[in-house]
Amino acid sequence: MNKNEAVKRNPTETAEPVENRPVFVPDTDIYEKENSILVRCDMPGVDSSGMEITLDDHVLTITGSQGRYQPEGFDPVLEEYGTGVYRRSFTMSREIDEAGITARIRNGVLEVELPKAADARPRRIAVEVAD
Repeated sequence: MNKNEAVKRNPTETAEPVENRPVFVPDTDIYEKENSILVRCDMPGVDSSGMEITLDDHVLTITGSQGRYQPEGFDPVLEEYGTGVYRRSFTMSREIDEAGITARIRNGVLEVELPKAADARPRRIAVEVAD
């Protein structure tokens, strides 16, 4: 599989308001190895309860919602930190093993690992000696 074919940014992706909240496009890095693809997204302030990840018709959509932080016993004096929704979509290769996809979020960084289907992985072919 050609690296350019493994993942394609969704060309129709735009940031748009959802539920009267701003939508942010998270910074994302994508890595590939022989057996899988790893998608890493910065999503500060998002925890696992605010995450939704879908793979529909080979389009991976990642959505993470932030909650508003309000320290107990304090009243806001100045609030500059914006909260909203992070959203990003990618068109994935048809060679993804959808049943094996895993995701984890830690310290505001989401990692989604997409294993390649067995028939899409590179394989070594033995060469026999002919007489």
